[in-house]
Amino acid sequence: MPKRNETKVSEVKLEQVKELKNKMNTSRTVLIASTKSLPSSQFHEIKKSLRSRAEIKVAKKSLVIRAIESSKREGIKGLKAQVGADIALFFSELDPFELSGLLTENQSPARAKAGELAPEDIIIEPGPTNLVPGPAISELSGVGLKVTVENGKLAIKQGATVTKKGELIKPNVAGVLAKLGIMPMKVGFEPIAAYDFASDKVYIEIRIDKKLAYEELKTAISKALGFAINFKYFTKETMTYFFAKANAEEKAIQKLIEKSGGQL
Repeated sequence: MPKRNETKVSEVKLEQVKELKNKMNTSRTVLIASTKSLPSSQFHEIKKSLRSRAEIKVAKKSLVIRAIESSKREGIKGLKAQVGADIALFFSELDPFELSGLLTENQSPARAKAGELAPEDIIIEPGPTNLVPGPAISELSGVGLKVTVENGKLAIKQGATVTKKGELIKPNVAGVLAKLGIMPMKVGFEPIAAYDFASDKVYIEIRIDKKLAYEELKTAISKALGFAINFKYFTKETMTYFFAKANAEEKAIQKLIEKSGGQL
């Protein structure tokens, strides 16, 4: 026969599962995000900022999986494989990608630690520093930077990519970044996967960086224009180029005719 305290614990867990299941059954989006390395103060700050757009719940892995299994929505079962330790659940009427974008916007810059994976290429640009000549010269040179002394302080004359995306950050690189005040990491909720009731699908790799997406879109548009021009594809945007090219060629031919005295 179970002890009285064990019965109470079981009742609490069952109530948690019931609450999670109900929210899964009534929310448009159920998003799983990692809380690893997220300070408690920032957790509550983000929770407060999203109060009108999403509700956050934290529960043990086993309870989350049980709630998913008991949900009436079949599509949500695909979230089970994405449930791990140190996670939070977001329930919202926003679509998954809009919610993911909000979480990315609420991330804060953080110092790099040795052994962490670089989220993007870490580039140190040329420019002045507040470092005085001494050991710092060899430290900066050791990560591929070319330095000089200007007005008693070190200045980086030639920058470098000190760590490529996906590579481990070395201890000497982490030390240089800290001395230069460069914070390439982000701290906040990291989106892992989300279920969308509108499509009844689970989406993974849903991290949305609006600034990066905008830059990539601009690059894609510029490449698309060149591609269309090379293939002689006529649009409002390419016709301007074709007319300008035709006009230049007409002038070039006219000059040749004039030079030859009309004997072409």
